[in-house]
Amino acid sequence: MTSTDKSTAASAADTSRHMALGLSEQNLKEMYHKLLLSRALDERTWMLQHQGKAPFVISCQGHEAAQVGSAYALRAGRDWLLPYYRDVGVVLTIGMTPRELMLASLARAADPSSGGRQMPGHFGHARLRIISGSSPVATQIPQACGVALASKIRHEDDVTVVYFGDGATSKGDFHEAMNFAGIHRLPVIFICENNGWAISVPQHKQMAIRDVADRAEGYGFPGVVVDGGDVLAVYQSTKQAAERARRGEGPTLIEAKVVRITPHSSDDDDRAYRDRAEVETWKVTKDPIIRFRKYLMDAGILTEEEDKRLHERVTSEVDDATDFAEKSPLPRPESALEHVFAE
Repeated sequence: MTSTDKSTAASAADTSRHMALGLSEQNLKEMYHKLLLSRALDERTWMLQHQGKAPFVISCQGHEAAQVGSAYALRAGRDWLLPYYRDVGVVLTIGMTPRELMLASLARAADPSSGGRQMPGHFGHARLRIISGSSPVATQIPQACGVALASKIRHEDDVTVVYFGDGATSKGDFHEAMNFAGIHRLPVIFICENNGWAISVPQHKQMAIRDVADRAEGYGFPGVVVDGGDVLAVYQSTKQAAERARRGEGPTLIEAKVVRITPHSSDDDDRAYRDRAEVETWKVTKDPIIRFRKYLMDAGILTEEEDKRLHERVTSEVDDATDFAEKSPLPRPESALEHVFAE
């Protein structure tokens, strides 16, 4: 085999990874759509925040592949999800609509997460089994163990998936949940979206290990490190973890290594602690959307014209969601104490 033949064979193998995972070309296009939609909604929300219309933004940019890839491996409306505040891609993939997310960002009465009462990014949806989290970091992790324990007691094959950042793994909630899940072999998947920063604190100042996934061994179950910028790699790891949980073999900790392209939130100025040149380089070399677009192009699944049409579709969806939310009524002032005190 000549060097040209070897190169061609390697390229063909790389662009057929989805086939080994049982994913069709249509599946890949759906994933790509969710990646684009997550980014576009995020960018629009930043714009609305700058206009004084949205109170707060905590961005998903750079995390989209970890979110879409993992959620695509789950059963929408049957498995339980406890997302964390960046997980726009997770909830969109499971079935929340751009309109619903924009209602939350603009604190409208019809917001399914909280009726306009909670900060943006605190996702919740009863029909889709998305359980809303609280603002204190990591509290959703032991709650996920409670949900998974209920599924086990009821002999259901539901899997519970809980998401969090690397900073959450420094909290006692994380370690208590991992210990409990390991002892009871719960059908739960812990997904750490590790962007290397707990707001402004770098990972090396949080922990003395390189990989968060190493912590799983101390609690008696597998820890997996995956390239969080590779949507197919995250899909594969999550699918395997879900199958393992459904077989009764217990939990898995997945650490998806991602990059945080934006500041921590709209209240943060990351110029004080991050190298701007590095961040600008990431936008070119590590953007998960650019990476997946290249895969689709190289595999002959996506054309330039199709890509253009898909971007136009996403823009239209985000415009529609924005218009819908802005025209939707605010919560009634007299409803402020509903669901706070017993009635």
